[in-house]
Amino acid sequence: MGTYGSLRAAGPVLDALGDPTRRVILETLRTDGPSSVGALAELVPVSRPAISQHLKVLGAVGLVQHESRGTRNIYRVDRAGLDELRDWLDQFWGDALQAYAEHVRRTEEERG
Repeated sequence: MGTYGSLRAAGPVLDALGDPTRRVILETLRTDGPSSVGALAELVPVSRPAISQHLKVLGAVGLVQHESRGTRNIYRVDRAGLDELRDWLDQFWGDALQAYAEHVRRTEEERG
């Protein structure tokens, strides 16, 4: 997948994480573990309906998944949903390593 293709794949995840409330929800699920909408609403200062809408967006891009337990849905982080974002960010790391290797090569040639 080319550069544009990887950005296109990561774009929806980046868009979803562009909202600070969604980042807080995702971080809360990551640190505190699976949670219901009600429990999240107690930890994140927004209404239950707003939490539900944010979870819907996070779920649509594959960052959270849920399972039904009786009348409640329990949400958890879906780490696989971060793969596109991780792949896109890894390109920056690869570019940095390549630039460093080129710098070392040039420095060795100048000394040598």
